[in-house]
Amino acid sequence: MLIGEVSRRCGVSTRMLRHYDTLGLVQPTGRTSGGYREYSADDIRRLFHVESLRTLGLSLHEAKRAMDEPDFAPAELVGDLMRHTRRRIAAEQELLTTLERVDATSPAEWDDVLRIVTLLRGLESESAGRRQQAILSQDGNAALPVEALVEAILAEDNLNVAGALQWSLSRAVGIGLGRLAEGLASPDVDVRRRATVAIAAVHTAEASTHLLRALEDSDATVRARAALALGSRGDTSSTSALLGMIIDGQRDVEAAEVLGILSVQTSAADGIVEAMTRELAVSVDAPARLRITQALAEIPGPAARRALVELTADDDRTIAATAAAILTSQDRSRRQRGLSDG
Repeated sequence: MLIGEVSRRCGVSTRMLRHYDTLGLVQPTGRTSGGYREYSADDIRRLFHVESLRTLGLSLHEAKRAMDEPDFAPAELVGDLMRHTRRRIAAEQELLTTLERVDATSPAEWDDVLRIVTLLRGLESESAGRRQQAILSQDGNAALPVEALVEAILAEDNLNVAGALQWSLSRAVGIGLGRLAEGLASPDVDVRRRATVAIAAVHTAEASTHLLRALEDSDATVRARAALALGSRGDTSSTSALLGMIIDGQRDVEAAEVLGILSVQTSAADGIVEAMTRELAVSVDAPARLRITQALAEIPGPAARRALVELTADDDRTIAATAAAILTSQDRSRRQRGLSDG
C-alpha cells in the first residue's frame, strides 16, 4: 500500500508518515520500482499501535520505546501520564471557572475583564493585606463576581478580609444568598460560622429565613450569631435561643441587650419576662440565675419590674442585692428624667 492510500485509510497525513519514517517509528518495509514507500500489513498494524499509544498522551519518543524495547515497563509511564492528565484537567477546570466568573459579570470592555481577573487573582493571594486591597479597590459601580466572593468569604479566616468581603457582597444584596446558605449545611463548623455572619449582614426576609435554619445548628456559636441577628431585627423566634445564651453565659450581655430591643420592637416584654421567671424558678445554678436577674434590667415595662421586686426577697443574697440595685438605678434614672423634663 502506497503512502497516499495509507494516509487516506488511516487518517494520518503523508507529512506525518514521512516524519514517522525519519524517526524510525513506522518505516515501510518496501519500495516500488519507482522508489515510492510501500507499506505492508504489519507496517499498517504498527501504525495503528503508534496512533493508539499517542491517544494515551505518549510522546513519539515514548511510543517508539514502547514498541521497540521489550523490557520497557508501561506501569510507571502510565502512572506519570495519569498524574499529568489530572493536573492538566485541574488547570483546565480552574480556567473554566475563571472564565465563567468573568462571563457572569457581563463585561462590556476588556478593561472590565482585566478588572475581574485582577480581583480573582488577588483573592488567591496568601497575603491577607493583598486580598483585602484587591476587594476594596473595586469600582463601587462595577459588576462583581458574586460566586467568587461567596466562595472566598466561606473560606476566609482573617477578620479584616472577611469584613471587606461582607462589604463587597452587600453591594449585591440577595444575589449570593443562596450560595451563602449552602454554607450552613457544610460539615465544617468554621464554614457554617462564616456563612451565618455573612447572612446576618444582609437585612432581607430571605436572609432571615436562612438564619432561622441556623438556629437549629448543632454548634452553639452558629446558633448564637443567628439568634442575635434575628432578635435585632425583631424576630421573636430567637427568644428561646437568646435566653439560652444568658443561661449558658455565652455572650450573655449581648443577648440581654437584644432581648431588650426585641421587647420594645414587638411588645413581647411580658412573654419574655415570663420565660425568664420560669427559668429562675427551675434553675439551681446560681451564676445562671444571677445572669437572668441582670438581664431583667434590659427589659422595659411593669412585668420586668415586678419580677425584680420579687427577686429582692430571693434566698440567694447576691441575687436579692442585684435586683435591689437594679431597681434603685432605675428609680434614680426616672427621677433624673423627671427633673430634666421639668
